[in-house]
Amino acid sequence: MLNSARGQNLKIPVFRWLAGAAAALGMTLLALPQAGAADVKTVTPGTLTVGMNGDMPMTQYKDGKLSGTDGELMTYVANQLGLKLDVKQMDWAAEIESTKQGKLDVMHGAMGWLKPRTKIMILTEPIYYFGTLLAQKQDKNYTTFADMKGRSVGTVNGFTLVPELKKVDGIGQVKLYDTSDGVMQDLVNGRLDIAILDPPLVQYAAFRHPEWKIKQLPLKPEPDRYPIMSTKYSVIFGVNKNEPELANAINGVIKKIWKECLNVKTMAKYGMGDKAWFIPPVKNPRVGVDRPADYKAPTAGHCF
Repeated sequence: MLNSARGQNLKIPVFRWLAGAAAALGMTLLALPQAGAADVKTVTPGTLTVGMNGDMPMTQYKDGKLSGTDGELMTYVANQLGLKLDVKQMDWAAEIESTKQGKLDVMHGAMGWLKPRTKIMILTEPIYYFGTLLAQKQDKNYTTFADMKGRSVGTVNGFTLVPELKKVDGIGQVKLYDTSDGVMQDLVNGRLDIAILDPPLVQYAAFRHPEWKIKQLPLKPEPDRYPIMSTKYSVIFGVNKNEPELANAINGVIKKIWKECLNVKTMAKYGMGDKAWFIPPVKNPRVGVDRPADYKAPTAGHCF
């Protein structure tokens, strides 16, 4: 949903410069020797068909390589399972539908755990965590749901928070976009007051482009009224519901990722090495849904 004003103030599309910036950060996570072909079912035998939307710093497919905070870890997973990668780029809503329909083995890119998603796909162990943050211009200080009153708030069509966002008391306008690129450009150009995007994306953009004068602040939770936007999310991979063996195999690799601090090292390359990204929610909503009562979410305290 990009309009004709695109590029008038921003000389290049948002994610074109993000792609270049990511390349400048260096090579993707070095893959360890393969553990041998995994005895798991995939859409195409011997291949891991992966969906992503190309929003950096989480995912990017360039020069035949999948990279980004989530993408590098996915590459590592495929290597450990002895599977070739077949990367499909599409918008977020299409990713969900394609995984649901069994056209993808796995989707990823700052994908938060939510109970409704457990009914349409298998959700892996987390690779990091984050809560809802409000992106805004540096001279603003929006931190509450009340701050949305009378203001325009933009996000991506297909994000799970959309129905709840539309119900925020007094909100001025909810503008939905097909891509994060469109949301970011309208925020920078002053056509949005607030944007709600994947926090890694905004933090990376603000770091790389200080002249855009944007920042993001944590949204003060109101769980009784707005439970979805008040949640601290476990960022996971969404696996084809018909491939439980694959999900189990991926979880085994993710356990190794936490043990060896590979997620911490990868996130740090993109400016997100702070301990907060690796602290799980105090009350984990997965317990009793897709995890047992004694479930303990992984942490990276030993990495700092």
